[in-house]
Amino acid sequence: MNNSYYNHHVFFCTNQRAEGQRCCQNHDAQAMRDYVKKRSKELDIIGAGKVRASTAGCLARCGKGPVLVVYPEAIWYSYKNQADIDEIISEHLQNGRIVERLKIDN
Repeated sequence: MNNSYYNHHVFFCTNQRAEGQRCCQNHDAQAMRDYVKKRSKELDIIGAGKVRASTAGCLARCGKGPVLVVYPEAIWYSYKNQADIDEIISEHLQNGRIVERLKIDN
């Protein structure tokens, strides 16, 4: 049984490092977080007992980025584009299935 306030709480690393350094924000991480929030509202999966998408500072996974992590399962994902985000929404957030091809090691 999931005792979390949200069924899935998604944290997007949106950190911006100094020019030239690898970081998630170089891959439009904030825009992807905004998209998850917008899409979750459209799908009516946002709110208590459902999904929450939040902005995080540096999650210290720069070499794997851009990254997001889904709690309470602590599943880390890297994504390349909106299609990857749509797959995470559909598979993991709506259906509880981990997207193995996007998962990164903890």
